[in-house]
Amino acid sequence: MAFAGLVVLGYLLGSCPWGYWLVLLIKHEDIRKVGSGNIGATNVRRTYGWGLGITVVLLDVLKGFTPALLGMLFVSPHHLSGIVAGAAAMLGHWRPLFLRFARGGKMVATCGGVFFGVAIWVALTGLAVWVVSVVLLRYASVASIVAGISLPFAAALYGYPTSVVVFGALAAAAILFLHRANLARLRAGTESRFQFRHAARA
Repeated sequence: MAFAGLVVLGYLLGSCPWGYWLVLLIKHEDIRKVGSGNIGATNVRRTYGWGLGITVVLLDVLKGFTPALLGMLFVSPHHLSGIVAGAAAMLGHWRPLFLRFARGGKMVATCGGVFFGVAIWVALTGLAVWVVSVVLLRYASVASIVAGISLPFAAALYGYPTSVVVFGALAAAAILFLHRANLARLRAGTESRFQFRHAARA
């Protein structure tokens, strides 16, 4: 019963569309109608600057981290419970209840939060890979894909249980799937490069 409740909590937390809510509250605009149309932190940062972008990414990380950590602390078996609760948060982020199951974000930050809850060394490795990839390649989408692919390998390298390795592989596949439009734009040469300085909107 506690496990089922935790999974429901994970989905509800994941369904909180912070990118949509904060932009609507502060800028009085619908983030889905500007930039790439995505509610995630990358589009928020690109469109409205680092302040809102960082706020959204932290909140998106927390909504994966919270149920995953609760599963690790209070439900057994620990890793599997944290993974399932965190995966529910990722599902909620992708198809949020509070946006009537419309398209949400691409789960990268929320996935990172789950790994911070269940396998911190994997999360730190993925974060490092993301940062290095952004600096070298200047594409947030490519960095997200590369960081996602690193997850199962890092989990295996650090000796985490099979459940963590399998979850890393599934998360990598999901991230790759949700970035398929970005990959198409990369092939067409139209994908936006990561800008370290925010360009003011016209």
